[in-house]
Order: sequence, then C-alpha cells, then structure tokens
Amino acid sequence: MSRLSDTFERGREEGRPVIATFLTVGFPDRTTTGAMVEAMVEGGVDIIELGAPFSDPLAEGVTIQKSSQVALDQNVTLADCLACCRNTRARFPQIPLILMGYYNPLLSYGLSPFAEDAAKAGLDGLIVVDLPLEEAGPLQSAVKAHGIDLIFLLAPTSTEERIKRVAAVSSGFVYCVSLTGVTGARRELSADVSTFLARVRAETDVPLVVGFGISTREHVERVAPMADGVAVGSALINLIEKSAPAAREENVKNFVRGLRGCVQAVS
Repeated sequence: MSRLSDTFERGREEGRPVIATFLTVGFPDRTTTGAMVEAMVEGGVDIIELGAPFSDPLAEGVTIQKSSQVALDQNVTLADCLACCRNTRARFPQIPLILMGYYNPLLSYGLSPFAEDAAKAGLDGLIVVDLPLEEAGPLQSAVKAHGIDLIFLLAPTSTEERIKRVAAVSSGFVYCVSLTGVTGARRELSADVSTFLARVRAETDVPLVVGFGISTREHVERVAPMADGVAVGSALINLIEKSAPAAREENVKNFVRGLRGCVQAVS
C-alpha cells in the first residue's frame, strides 16, 4: 500500500472524499511556503499538491499564473521544488505529496535523474499538465521505476476512447477537470460534472479527484457523493494573497479545516 492508496482507503472508511490543496513553490515567498504547507496540515489536509512554477503555462488561470510569476521572480527552479518536497516529507512522513507542473523543466532536468531525485525527495505522484498520453511513455517508465505515480487528466470534453485509454494506464488517481477552461475560483460548477464523473467511473476503479474551479464548501459538498477527492488551489492562493502576513497561517488552517468540516458533515 502506498501513501496515496492508504489515504483514499481512509477516506472511504470515513465516508468522505479526501481534500487535496495546491500551492505554488515559492509563493508567497521562498521562506514562507513551508509555513503555508504546515498550516494546511494543521487544518487537516489529506494530500498536498506542490506546483512547479513555469513561464508558459497552458492550463492555469490568472491566480496561479500570478503565483508562478512571484516564484519565478525569486528564481525558483525545479530543483528548489524537489527541495521543498524533501523538506515537507521530512516534517510529514505520511502525507502524500504530488508535484504538478509542465514537461519542459523535466526534460531540461533529465527524466531519469528527475525520477531518481523525486523519489529521494519523497514524492508520491506527478501531474504534468501539458504531457499528452501518447508522449508520456518515457516519463511514465522513469517514474514508475521509482514507485511514483504519473497522474493523468481528463476533461468533460474527453472522448470515450480517451477515457478508456487513460483509465487503462492510470495509477494513484485520475485528475478530473470539472470544467472546460483554466484553473481559477468559480462561483458555480458545471451542471454536467456528475455526468462526466459517471463516464470516467464506468471505466476505472482508480480514485477520481475533481479539480479546477473547486473553491467553496458548497462545491465540495456537491461533488462529495461522486468523487474520491477534491483539489483546491486558486481559492487558497487568493486567500494567502489577500491575508496580512501575520494572519496567513491561521487563515489557511481555518480554510482547510472548513473544507474538511463540510465533507465530514456530508458523511
């Protein structure tokens, strides 16, 4: 059993989806990323997603693009992201860690060296937003050799054939994009999200995590009966940006605690 499978099993036993939160490494600055992660843990987060900043994102909305630019302005590199993973793993041995980013930095680093260093850093899973399934073989082989799950994305526009192909090679979980668009907090979720999740569920028993646009307790409550997990990113980054530095940790902790509280209520 991996840390990810243990976490999803615990969620099933408790009758709730797991909560994953996303934070760009280097945001709000190099020295306080770790404090924000610790506040997430204190709030009860189940899975931590760390974002590798990239200059040319395809899937990110304004909020995460801005957080990436803040990190890039501080010269945060992929090596720094692995160092953040390593530090987080040392502090929190049991919480699954996911690194989310883009393919060019991995190619520049070298796929095999990256996989080896990621394993040493304690990484459990990897999401590469711009890597299509057809070109994922080399990276999947490299990370699989070190026990790291390469996690694929599906969207409401994914065809039945695409869903079947992703389901056949997925491990860890499938990241289900809740909308047709980029990341960012939304007031409303798509009315078709339940239909989309049912299409994916029909093809796989791998856990399904819903992300993109999940930003409120109401959103979490809505997808809780249909998904194994929810991922929240932009809403959390917005909260950090708007909070006074002295209040950030408490605000993050309370935000995550609120998300955990609403899914506990659903159960």
